[in-house]
Amino acid sequence: MSKVKNSNGYLGVTEPISLSGPTEKDLKQTAEVEKYLSDAGLYESQEEAVSREEVLGKLDQTVKAWIKKATRISGYGEQFVHEANAKIFTFGSYRLGVHGPGADIDTLCVGPRHATRNEYFFTWLHDMLAEMPEVSELHPVPDAHVPVLGFKINGVSIDLLYANLAHAVIPEDLDLSQDSILHNVDEQTVRSLNGCRVTDQILKLVPNIPSFRTTLRFIRYWGKRRGVYSNVMGFLGGINWAILVGRICQLYPNASPSMLISRFFRVYSKWKWPNPVMLCHIEEGPLGLPVWDPRRNYRDRGHQMPIITPAYPCMNSSYNVSVSTRHVMIQEFTRAFEICQAIDEGKADWDALFEPYPFFESYKNYLEVNITARNEGDLRNWKGWVESRLRTLVLKIERYSHEMILAHPYPRDFSDKSRPLHCFYFMGLWRKQTAQAQEAEQFDIRGIVNEFKSNICAYQHWKEGMDIEVSHVKRRDIPLFVFPGGVRPRSSRTAHKNNRTVPACDVSAGQVGNVLGTVSISDVQPLPYKGSYTKPEPDYSGCVQLPGSTSVLPTSLPNKEALNGHANFHAESVEREHPEHHQESTFAPVQNDVCHVVKQHNSLLPNSNNGLQSYGFGSSLNSSQRECADSAANNLLSLSPAIPAASDELDELTSYHQVKDNQKAVNANQRPSLEGCSEDNLEQTSSVKPQDSNLLKRKANEELEPLELAAPSVGAVPASTTTAPRKPLRLRLTTLAKPKPPEGSS
Repeated sequence: MSKVKNSNGYLGVTEPISLSGPTEKDLKQTAEVEKYLSDAGLYESQEEAVSREEVLGKLDQTVKAWIKKATRISGYGEQFVHEANAKIFTFGSYRLGVHGPGADIDTLCVGPRHATRNEYFFTWLHDMLAEMPEVSELHPVPDAHVPVLGFKINGVSIDLLYANLAHAVIPEDLDLSQDSILHNVDEQTVRSLNGCRVTDQILKLVPNIPSFRTTLRFIRYWGKRRGVYSNVMGFLGGINWAILVGRICQLYPNASPSMLISRFFRVYSKWKWPNPVMLCHIEEGPLGLPVWDPRRNYRDRGHQMPIITPAYPCMNSSYNVSVSTRHVMIQEFTRAFEICQAIDEGKADWDALFEPYPFFESYKNYLEVNITARNEGDLRNWKGWVESRLRTLVLKIERYSHEMILAHPYPRDFSDKSRPLHCFYFMGLWRKQTAQAQEAEQFDIRGIVNEFKSNICAYQHWKEGMDIEVSHVKRRDIPLFVFPGGVRPRSSRTAHKNNRTVPACDVSAGQVGNVLGTVSISDVQPLPYKGSYTKPEPDYSGCVQLPGSTSVLPTSLPNKEALNGHANFHAESVEREHPEHHQESTFAPVQNDVCHVVKQHNSLLPNSNNGLQSYGFGSSLNSSQRECADSAANNLLSLSPAIPAASDELDELTSYHQVKDNQKAVNANQRPSLEGCSEDNLEQTSSVKPQDSNLLKRKANEELEPLELAAPSVGAVPASTTTAPRKPLRLRLTTLAKPKPPEGSS
């Protein structure tokens, strides 16, 4: 396979960081890695490999029979029916050669122009598969970003996409790498084709395929063990991890897998997101299809961890990542790198890297999402739809709290044997760490939960019996069926504190009026690692026990209250829900209905021709701010990525020279103008639209009781009965005034 090298003879957008090869110690560690992967059962047997080939052959025969039937139904003559053809391609982990036992096979069906997706693929082919006795668990997801038909053939899981080309007849020697196949096709077809095109391009852009495969197999296993492997839940999926590993292979082309693993975690724990990870330069292409470009595309500026596909049209493959999931992944990268250092020093072994993430011991507060249906088929379809939308609840929580409250979704579902036809998902809630202690800030998420449920219940294929319930659950009340063997760990509160990547959520809640409860989340900073893979035991004492602090409300919250509403709210688009506040970006796009102003020089508003005016923020910027924002946005993607530090000791990574150099001048020149703006003046432009205000009132009047999150500062004054009551729904962050001490107190 020919490699796509640039004029300087290297693969990728920059020169390699190091050309050093492995030492004897590195080769020994690589042998240990390969043995560990083998002992973990990550390689399939020869019998299973043969079974997969047979399943793919059966699928190919099925789609060829289907396309002839579809052609005949369309009214074509027998000669054309005889020539009609459809073809199966593979991509993803199976095509990359890193699949394991029981893994699904990502497949693509390519059909002619008359066999449309909705009428023929999701109807006629679906019905044909349903009639086959060897096919089970058939569930279509036509409304997904990339429509997919999932099923099993003889126990082998298949995810089947469909590409409806403009060809009258599909040739057997069809080459998907040619850009001409993208002529006159819809967006869903472009996305579906990208899976195969990207996979083949990745294999062309890595310098050593065997080392790439071993490293990727290791990273994928690590991601699953640590709970950060799930594209649909807002983490990273198979293609994302492949591109990240491929970039490390480019930066260290002669490194062995053990070297690549350590450098993988080092590089991405220091990566300056949202600078993109790319295997090749982004090309405009001959067809005028939109490519990822935050200078032109306003929507691209909100992406948290851009990982760009190498095939035209270049897209961000990690658009699902949110502020919450990005935070979790960065912390996991940091933890893994510290363990790799300990392994290199002989102070740890590979098992430490793969310890399961202690999700149900890491937080004090959780959201439980319980879905149910009347039969297995309905539950399977309902589950696929709900899973594809769960990340929107994370985005709503982030947006509503201005990213002060983050949500960590667990990337798998649970079932309770005592409650058949039920499926459960969980999210951990915690307060984002801030540089300064803050007084209590309460967030009533009742309205956004009801809005999320309304969006879920708008499922196009909804049937009677499909229901969803969202509840607040404290850690001590987590149901037993989520634990291995149905037994709660004896020391669930402290057993895995050393593995935490985020601070625990300390609870102090009470029943006040019709308020469900207030959750107090203390800003506890976990202690850093000190040369070992085990963190020192931090002090996670509850917020009510911290010196000088007192809970805002009495501790009498009921264990579990359902947040169930039935209001039919208008469903907002996913694009509007996406959080747009960058903590490390050179600009912070404004796309929310309420602007959260941070008076820092690196939080700039973009100068978009339509974006600012359409959301009512244009009048709040003076000319200097507009120039500053425009410069930052235009410099984000200079298409000339910088070379990371030449030395092997990587202190800091950033993807572009021009961003770094130009932004220094921008920040130096524009800092006074930002700091000179009064918050009062800026707040005048941060108004809620009338229809949004009415929507909030409707949410506030729901019969359900709200879940509120509070962040008391150390040294908070006890609440008194004279404190003015808070409104149950607030879109702006407000600071609680310190109540007056009771009369007669000293």
